[in-house]
Amino acid sequence: MARYTGPKTKKCRIYGEPILGNGKYLTKNSNPPGQHGATRKRKTLGEYALQLREKQKAKYTYGLLEKQFYKTFEEAARRKGVTGENLIKLLEARLDNVVFRLGIAPSRSAARQLVSHKHITVNGDVLNIPSHSCKPGDVVGLRNKSAANASITSNLRGKNPKFSWVDWSESEQKGTFITYPERESVPENIKEQLIVELYSK
Repeated sequence: MARYTGPKTKKCRIYGEPILGNGKYLTKNSNPPGQHGATRKRKTLGEYALQLREKQKAKYTYGLLEKQFYKTFEEAARRKGVTGENLIKLLEARLDNVVFRLGIAPSRSAARQLVSHKHITVNGDVLNIPSHSCKPGDVVGLRNKSAANASITSNLRGKNPKFSWVDWSESEQKGTFITYPERESVPENIKEQLIVELYSK
């Protein structure tokens, strides 16, 4: 499937946020990309442009294609509750994102590669579908063979304590997706209401 493989820092500079990595170069040059950088006179974005920009930001952050993202939105709209919050919960429940949140991989793209290459198990079964939606109680871990691979285990950094919806066991090298996170717990700076308004047109 087609994935964005272009310069990550360029995308980070468009949005002024490290949406595709650590954003270490943003401190050096945080101007929007383009020949004239900060000196270029830019138009004030209209309502539609702001909504589209927010949707694109969410897509790049979680590494989804347009069709995947829209299907996720439709599922969020079908569920009870606030559609925007449901969308964030479903994006956070993706297997590649859960692997990233557990600290098994340093980035979502690296987590997606681990899943695709059959290094990850869910409830004891090998699963190579990055878009798999985890359910509360699912146990995610490394295959026995992969757990002995130094190139994989060297990237293990452990779960960030602020992610309370996942739990990681260092001794077993397994983690649990405890529950869907509340919106205020998710650190991504995404205005999901603008995405809802865009798709509601």
